[in-house]
Amino acid sequence: MTAGTVEYSSATGRGVVAAAVLGSGMAMLDGTVVNVALRTIGRDLDASLAELQWISNSYLLMLASLILLGGALGDRLGRRRIFLTGVVAFAAASMLCGVAPDPGTLIAARVLQGVGGALMTPGSLAILEAVFTHKDRGRAIGAWTGLGSIAAAIGPFVGGALVQYADWRWIFWINAPIAAVTVVVALRFVPETRAPSEGRFDIPGAVLAALSLAGLTYCLIEWQSSLALPALAVGVLSGAAFVYVEHRTTHPMLPLDLFSSRVFSAANAMTLLVYAALGAVLFFLVIELQTVLGFGALQAGLSTLPITVIMLFLAARGGALATRIGPRIPMTVGPLVMSVGVAWLSQLDAGSSYWVSVLPPLVVFGLGLALLVAPLTATVLGAAPDDRAGIASGVNNAVARAGSLFAVAALPAVVGLSGDEYDQAATFDTAYGQALLICAALLAVGGILSWFTIPQGALEPPERPDQRRPARAAAHQLDCPHRGH
Repeated sequence: MTAGTVEYSSATGRGVVAAAVLGSGMAMLDGTVVNVALRTIGRDLDASLAELQWISNSYLLMLASLILLGGALGDRLGRRRIFLTGVVAFAAASMLCGVAPDPGTLIAARVLQGVGGALMTPGSLAILEAVFTHKDRGRAIGAWTGLGSIAAAIGPFVGGALVQYADWRWIFWINAPIAAVTVVVALRFVPETRAPSEGRFDIPGAVLAALSLAGLTYCLIEWQSSLALPALAVGVLSGAAFVYVEHRTTHPMLPLDLFSSRVFSAANAMTLLVYAALGAVLFFLVIELQTVLGFGALQAGLSTLPITVIMLFLAARGGALATRIGPRIPMTVGPLVMSVGVAWLSQLDAGSSYWVSVLPPLVVFGLGLALLVAPLTATVLGAAPDDRAGIASGVNNAVARAGSLFAVAALPAVVGLSGDEYDQAATFDTAYGQALLICAALLAVGGILSWFTIPQGALEPPERPDQRRPARAAAHQLDCPHRGH
């Protein structure tokens, strides 16, 4: 079957959408439920706070490092092939997570999950863009984002229920049947596509990126260890080598000339700040709800559902507003509103009520996020040449995940948490308040940065606009990194 010939209304079209939704939905579901289970995992495996950080971050580490390489592999070797490789690897790693007898094994399995996710995540959207006719592509991507949002919405309920009423291991085991159905549907309906490409894969760049992120993350989490300084040196030197290699290689994983655009650089710097805060807020909040407020896993999981619901119904409206008035105001006001919500959330204590002290600030936070995400994504894509919209989107996604990675790694040490203090209500409550105030400051800085660096006309169409760009932007904005954390 020739690429770009599948119609949405055909049986093949519906099968392609189903496969893409099942694959990306599996990653969204897993990302949603892991934070909910962290406290229970810590108790069951006798894990320290640092080990819980690694359980969360090891997945993000590999995803941020390899997601661009995963997309390139799909383009070259076949998008269906790499997508299915990622699905199988993700499922196998999930099974290993489910039988992990100790924190070390679970962390290693999460690393493997991240590798699978880096192969699977970019492939789901790339398949849709490659196989559907031009007139049906937007409809297919719309269905993908809408159905994927349902996976994100039910994730807290499913995860919380499994942790509270069954066993935390089921949050990983549930991926096996989903993966099996995905493989069957993809083999039956998804045609193989690839993009003509020349040159070699940027394997050195991928390795150096992973080493740099790993070294810096290890230093931040294990800052009291004797290996912290060597890890810092490895991270810094690998980062410098990565920049050198990407500058010298003919086909870089990260084309550095993209950053010659002031708007592209500023939007990604703002992304780093905002999603660092977002990742840390979700990490600390779910533990606070369970350790200090006494919520069960199900109740804690459902507590953050308002953010997803608001994103589902209002994110597109935020994009429409930015189209009318320009991105500067939404990209400034959005983070500032989020900052207000996070500062409000920082006031939680043992006597707080969900309906009075948790839900209202989460609604404020979600409204700011919905105002921000679509203009941010559209600005990043608009700052890149038309033929590099895909790589620009991938860079922004990787930056967002790296921001969450570093924030979850660094903030516990900054606020003085260590050992098993995540399970001590008084100690954690004090640290939680400090951490969220820092997150509120990061968001405020992100908003201020946008005001001074993002031009009001950043979304004005180029002379010859690429007709595929709106589809890319819509898909990426709804693949909001907060859902994959």
